[in-house]
Amino acid sequence: MLTEDKVIELLNPVEDPFLHKTLEETGGIGEIKIKEEKNHVSVKVLIAKTNTAEQMELQQKIVNILKEGGAETVGLRFEQLPDDVIEKYQPAAHEEQEASLLGGEPGTKFISVASGKGGVGKSTVTVNLAIALKRLGKRVGIIDADIYGFSVPDMMGVEERPVVRGEKIIPVERFGVKVVSMGFFVEDNSPVIWRGPMLGKMLTSFFKEVEWGDLDYLLLDLPPGTGDVALDVHSMLPSSKELIVSTPHPTAAFVAARAGQMAIQTDHEILGIVENMAYFQSEVSGVKEYIFGKGGGKKLAEELKSEVLGQLPLQQPYEEEEIFAPSVYQEDHPIGTAYRNIAAKIIDKY
Repeated sequence: MLTEDKVIELLNPVEDPFLHKTLEETGGIGEIKIKEEKNHVSVKVLIAKTNTAEQMELQQKIVNILKEGGAETVGLRFEQLPDDVIEKYQPAAHEEQEASLLGGEPGTKFISVASGKGGVGKSTVTVNLAIALKRLGKRVGIIDADIYGFSVPDMMGVEERPVVRGEKIIPVERFGVKVVSMGFFVEDNSPVIWRGPMLGKMLTSFFKEVEWGDLDYLLLDLPPGTGDVALDVHSMLPSSKELIVSTPHPTAAFVAARAGQMAIQTDHEILGIVENMAYFQSEVSGVKEYIFGKGGGKKLAEELKSEVLGQLPLQQPYEEEEIFAPSVYQEDHPIGTAYRNIAAKIIDKY
């Protein structure tokens, strides 16, 4: 016959599926009732999130433990832990989850670069922000998570492919930044025709099967919108912060707000807004022409309660015959300087 003390002993080592701490640590074992005549045990269990698939798995696990311990029947009631307990363990849980994902020690800061629609220069921002962070002395990597619209290797002028060492993929390095992209695994620019679960597996591989080493920042170039890959990233990287890219056009900013709202709803902090293609400045007259409108970035920042970190004009990188990198702005280029300023702001904030 099970006793209350025995039930506590059996359940103490069980982990909360969200906090990755034992029920003993979180105080997750609540009221216990035992009906001796029916050999029935009922337990109130407190966890970080209720009514989830993880709760169902935990429920089955606890039932099996108690039945193996001698109970004939088991009744469970789940409630949410107090907010102060969740807040106490949440950051540590995030770090442990993400360290496990990269196969290393916690400490890497994740930045997801998102947009509401394609064509606003999200990948260009990802590449140049990563290089700017590297120029400021940080160890940086990029995951080109835009599985269907991968473009980072071409933008950076990457011509080699990753190699496999043991069971790990060694990322390509360009301008001191480590890079992994779907583009490395597709021949002849073929289209990728995958469904959601397959995309999730590829994204997991980019984390777990790549030898990233020690990184200060890992940037993720997300697909535009709020689809499967964006959802997977929000689930895999609870502490990732987001950078939203838009043009100044009101419609682009309106659509970008959806990506921002998704970040807010999944508890991802928004680092700020980058307004790309903000204007064109004539080299002849010096006049600024607002080709795609004006004010969209500011309006978006107000809606998302964030700030505009930078406004980038339309301008090409300098031509360099010896270096092929069509979307990389040189350090002394005006836009290269603008990216450096954005990177410095991000380091201060994150």
